[in-house]
This record gives sequence, C-alpha cells and structure tokens, in this order.
Amino acid sequence: MPQSKANVERLKRRLLQDLVQQNVELIHGRRARRPAPRRFPYLRLLLLTSALALLLLSTAVIGSPRLLSTLAAAPAGPPPIRLAAAALPARSSLPAPAPPAGAATATLAALPAVLPATVIDPAVLPLAVHKIAIDAGHGGDSQGTRTALGLLEKDVTLDVARRLRRLLEEQRGFDVIMTRQDDSAVSLADRAAVANRLGADIFVSVHVNWIGDRASRGIETYYLGPTNDPNLSHLAALENRDSGYSMADMRQLLDGIYAGVRQDKSRQLAEVVQGALFRSLGRVNPGIEDRGVKSAPFIVLLSTRMPAILAEVSCLSNAEEARLLASPAYRQHIAEALAGGLRAYASLAGGGAAGDGG
Repeated sequence: MPQSKANVERLKRRLLQDLVQQNVELIHGRRARRPAPRRFPYLRLLLLTSALALLLLSTAVIGSPRLLSTLAAAPAGPPPIRLAAAALPARSSLPAPAPPAGAATATLAALPAVLPATVIDPAVLPLAVHKIAIDAGHGGDSQGTRTALGLLEKDVTLDVARRLRRLLEEQRGFDVIMTRQDDSAVSLADRAAVANRLGADIFVSVHVNWIGDRASRGIETYYLGPTNDPNLSHLAALENRDSGYSMADMRQLLDGIYAGVRQDKSRQLAEVVQGALFRSLGRVNPGIEDRGVKSAPFIVLLSTRMPAILAEVSCLSNAEEARLLASPAYRQHIAEALAGGLRAYASLAGGGAAGDGG
C-alpha cells in the first residue's frame, strides 16, 4: 500500500511538471511538446480535471483583484504575460511583444502550480472592487478647456472629483485614491503611478469636453484602444502633451497596451458609466446627447495596471452646458451619476447583477 501511494504521488508530480512546462512553451510562442504516453490514462484524466477544478475554486475563494493584476500585467512595469500565446486584437497593428528573460518563470512561480494551457476566460474571475482611483483632469499650469467668462476645466473636474469622493466613501463604502487634491500640476505618468502603487481596482479620469461644433453637447466615455478618427487622434495628442514619459518609456508602455482582460474590463466599465451618466444627467439636462463609448490612446489610460476609463462628463464648448457646469447643483448631479455607474460596475464585476446606476 505505501508503495502504491508513492507511485501515485510521483505520477502527480510528473503531470504537474508537464503542465507547467507546456504553459512556459506557449508563453514563449513555441509549440508545446506532446507528452509521452503513460500508463493509467484514466488516472491522468482524473488528476487533470481535479487540478483544474482546484484552480478555479481557489480563485473564487480568493476573489481578489490582485490576481487579475498578476495575470494581466507583470508588476512594476514589464509587459503583461498571458497564460497562453493569445494573439493581439485584430484591430491592433502592434506586434506581439516577446516576454523578457526570466519574466515567465517569475510569474508562474506566483501562480498556483497547475496552469491551464488555454487563455483564462475573464468570466471565471469575479473581481471585487474595493479601491477606486479618481483622477481630476488637468491642474496647475494645465488649465484644460475654458469659456470666454473664465470657467476652467481644471476647476470643474477637481470639484466633481471631490464630490464623487465623498459619495463613494460615505454612501458606498469604497476606499478612494485622488491623483490630485488641489490645483497642482501632476504629470500623466505620476497620476497612473499613484493608482498603481496604491493598488486601485479601477481608475476613473474626469474631464470636460470641447467640441468644434458649438451646437454639439453631451457625454462620452473612453477606454484604451486605437482609433481611426482624426478628431480623437488630435484630442489624444492634446491630452498626452504633459505625460512625463520619455521615448524609452513609451516602448515599454506600448508593449503592454492590449492586456486582454484589462481592456475587456475597461470597455465594460466605460459602458456602465456612460449609461449611468446619460440616464441621470438626462433628467436635469434634457438636451444632452449620448456620444457613446469609444476607444482612444490616452496615455493616462495606457499606463495604469487596472481597468481604466476617461469620462468627458459635459461640454464646455456648448453655451447651455457651460452654464450648467458653472452650477454646483449640476456638478453634484454629475458626481452622483458617476457614483451610481461605479457602484453598478462594482456589483457586476464582483459577480452580482448591476443596478440601474442612475
């Protein structure tokens, strides 16, 4: 009996070694070798099934967004490593990055011993949201947009961000990180670094729009991605001017631009928040337009390691919306709409059903 038990343990170890080796080869883009046939195929199947079930059970019990951070992006800067050699989205023209030396070993060591040989579906990882980073756009010398009467975007976004913080902390029970708390200049690199260092689960950058057509008005929400729209490219270039990154930094950021899980969660976050903003603000601003959810290459979204969005909550270029934005009551409505959307996303991301968000 002891000898039989020892044989089973040896077989378990060999099977686990094979699984890890296959994933390492997949990460490096090599075809995984087919293991040599062994005796007791039914036992091999049973062990593989049990190991995968154990992995899924452990992720459900842990329920931590830190696991997503490990899967979607390697800590402290290196490009993210996916568990299988998944291709980049078809719309991206960037080449798939090669993992840096030693990164695969370090990441595998931090994960459970048994890794599936396919990409993990984000749906099996309920990701609780406890800590939210709020980024008030612009600040200091970076004024953003402004009206002829002197209403500045940087002042509007800071006021909305402060109101949102109070709502999230007092009514929703979230921990909140502010990338700036006063009229100070903070580079885009530092904004993302604060959120990354303090372990935010989601990142929301608050901005006010300026549209060439002064009759246009409304809200739109962005997540990270490419765009073929020249207007959005111009807007991204303006927003990215004060990034604080060098050209050497940029390559490393671009290598990690399409971490699949993070981008999917960012798009979902953008959709929920956009819907909440439109429904809520439409009650006090009937002429508001739903300008939709869009992808754009904003650096402040690119350099975060958690789901991240940029919300253009109204238009200063439109006279009526500029008048509303000068009102503290309307800014409170914006903050409440954002809080409702974030609460709905947190419920959805954690495995619950999203509420109205309005």
